[in-house]
Amino acid sequence: MPLVPANQPQLMRSSQKDEFYQNNLTNNANELFHTLAGSRRWLQWRKEIELLSDLTYYVLTTLSGYQTLGEEYVSIIQVDPSKRRIPSRMRRTALIFFHTFVPYLLDKVLICIENELEAEAPQTSRTWGPVSHVRLWIQRAVGMLTESQRKALVPLVFALQQGITLLNRLHVAVFYITGAFYHIGKRAAGVSYLRVGNVSGDDPRISNSYRLLGALSLLQLGITLTLQFNNLRQTQRARHQWKQHRNLLPSHQASQSSSRSSRCILCLEERRNTSSTPCGHLFCWECITEWCNTKARLS
Repeated sequence: MPLVPANQPQLMRSSQKDEFYQNNLTNNANELFHTLAGSRRWLQWRKEIELLSDLTYYVLTTLSGYQTLGEEYVSIIQVDPSKRRIPSRMRRTALIFFHTFVPYLLDKVLICIENELEAEAPQTSRTWGPVSHVRLWIQRAVGMLTESQRKALVPLVFALQQGITLLNRLHVAVFYITGAFYHIGKRAAGVSYLRVGNVSGDDPRISNSYRLLGALSLLQLGITLTLQFNNLRQTQRARHQWKQHRNLLPSHQASQSSSRSSRCILCLEERRNTSSTPCGHLFCWECITEWCNTKARLS
């Protein structure tokens, strides 16, 4: 039976189906952990719960040599770069690593670096966390930098965070045009797909529609890059003005306000990206959004 490469609609439907089952698994794990450990621990470990849920899903399917539920749904199979063999166990392991571990590590490391660079004083945490050793190593590295070096690195870290998002968007646009490698992890591991069901030729209008969508995505990405550079300048200017305004406060007033009201009541740590609810309470933006999402799922 002849096998032909999977097209864009099949790859997207497969990914959407996998994400549906992964989200169900993650939500059930979050609900169980939240019930057993409480809100504070859940906020601290929510990223690790998501990582373990994704790993469980891919270990039971891809690493075990089976199709994922999404791949089975659209009748496609993974193949190595030769297009004649299924990926080896090592290649499948690399796929899982690039698809799950690498995004998690990049997110954690960049957030830790950003927090340490923006901290006015060294932050000491006595509680053990999921990335405690990484945080301690970053604290020592940042402690060796001068104040001017820290200020210079802050926009660089922000640019890296935005760059990862833009790289994902660029990769999706290229996928629309070429029809291969919907995920960066699969491109890095060299894993592509062949269809095993309907092998009839694709409608050229579908391929042309996706190519047009890819071209429009590239155009939108170019506009977004221009706006991001402009927003970066405005953000840095606003931060500088805020620091100047904060330095004008009396020292005793600043210390009192810092000790009494600068902590988030959800994570009990120094607030980052302070956000206010309609009732006037202040939280970290990440904490309050995760809390609202969780309450919506659990209710």
